[in-house]
Amino acid sequence: MQINLDKIDLKILKILQENARITNLQLSSEIGLSPAPTLERVKKLEKSKLIEGYYTCVNEDALGIGIKAIIQITLTRQIENAISNFKKEIVKIPEIMECYQVTGNADYVMIVMLKDIRDFEALISQRLSKMEEIGQMQTMVVLSKIKNSKVLPLNY
Repeated sequence: MQINLDKIDLKILKILQENARITNLQLSSEIGLSPAPTLERVKKLEKSKLIEGYYTCVNEDALGIGIKAIIQITLTRQIENAISNFKKEIVKIPEIMECYQVTGNADYVMIVMLKDIRDFEALISQRLSKMEEIGQMQTMVVLSKIKNSKVLPLNY
């Protein structure tokens, strides 16, 4: 469903991406509308699936997540149903935070988060390396976070 967005809708999206806990009263003040039409606009954005949900950003360091890594995966093409089997298994592994099918040298790129190097080794040796669909893996351990924006690059 395509929805026409005006400048006020775009401003609402930007503000909510920056602070999803903002009250409707605060939001209405920032966009220059009264609370009732502001709430109607937010509901319209939710109904149209432009707003898919509201999330809490949790401090991974404070929770003891010590390893964040990017794993590039190349599948073995010889195995029948390799792609569907791979996808079914990947969604079962909670340490895999994101998985993208990509172009280039790899078929998939995954972002994984784990407590420590022991858990990381277990993920690789006990879960991923046992998946016969995986032909090759290349891992990059994240050393530091330079940027982590949650605001989509739109002309707000």
